[in-house]
Amino acid sequence: MAFTRRLFDIIGALAGLAVFAPVMLLIALAVLFDDGGPILFPQERLGHRRRPFRILKFRSMRDGRVTRVGRVLRASGLDELPQFFNILSGEMSAVGPRPLTADDVARLGWEDRAFDFRWSCRPGLTGLAQLLGGRADADALQFDRVHANGWRPLLDLELIAWSFAVNAFGKPRVRAWLQHYRVEPTGKH
Repeated sequence: MAFTRRLFDIIGALAGLAVFAPVMLLIALAVLFDDGGPILFPQERLGHRRRPFRILKFRSMRDGRVTRVGRVLRASGLDELPQFFNILSGEMSAVGPRPLTADDVARLGWEDRAFDFRWSCRPGLTGLAQLLGGRADADALQFDRVHANGWRPLLDLELIAWSFAVNAFGKPRVRAWLQHYRVEPTGKH
């Protein structure tokens, strides 16, 4: 199963890079021309088994403020496209729990062993918690538990399709469409 999941991730990341290459080039140029700063923003996150890794994102802030280009990137989720490279390197998966910073883990109180299930799999570029953001921490943990309990290729494909909808229509609109989305511990909805 792990080999099949990894193959799914590699093929998906390569396809994502092929499809989004022109968009990524335009974003890189927009970030560069907007304020001349660096194009990418690396940040340390906790991955599989709580191992630190550097996530890649298109830079959306400067001097603590969201840039003009950054507003569009964040609203559409396009700031996260460089994470296809994190998937190819094996640090992330296409779908999984949101990769958190050590500060996020401390703030949420998820440091003890009771939350280890969350780090039993690779973090994802997308996932239930990412798509349904803005819900309580307990809901995010339920979504993470669903994912950690086993790989469901059809659920992953559905979540990837919803992620493309976010890119096209923006996070607020898609989250409104998904507001009644319910997930049981079995992964059914």
